[in-house]
Amino acid sequence: MGLLLVARGPRDAGAAWEDYAVPARWPSWSPQVTGVRACAPRIAAGVRGAVRAPLGVRVPFEVTAVDEAARTWCWQVGAGPLRAELEHRVLAVPGGSVTELRLSPALLCAPYAPLAQLALRRLVGARPGARAVERFSAGGSPTARRRWPRRR
Repeated sequence: MGLLLVARGPRDAGAAWEDYAVPARWPSWSPQVTGVRACAPRIAAGVRGAVRAPLGVRVPFEVTAVDEAARTWCWQVGAGPLRAELEHRVLAVPGGSVTELRLSPALLCAPYAPLAQLALRRLVGARPGARAVERFSAGGSPTARRRWPRRR
């Protein structure tokens, strides 16, 4: 079982999706990513690369599934036994967007969750003082009826 993180903000879902879809944009909203090297300018199944974290740490990744129409994507991050799977989606809602992130395995990903939550808030444009809804969960979500991308 994994962790589910959710953030809601005033940003348009299409704009938030574009910031996911273009790896070069990740450092603009994800404070734990200081740089990205990818084999393609846009996410697609099979795209590989590495994210650079503070202190020059490089973490390899591979995108495993993307559904542009549904605004969902999955990737594996890390290497060997320290590999995590992250499943993302962006949903349009009245007044903005919601983004959800499933992290698994939960035990490995728990220390990363607070940084990921901050990044999600920034992605959808939520700022202190704005109406933002956040949730940490080990179960489903109110948008569970919408499909996640298929894993390879």
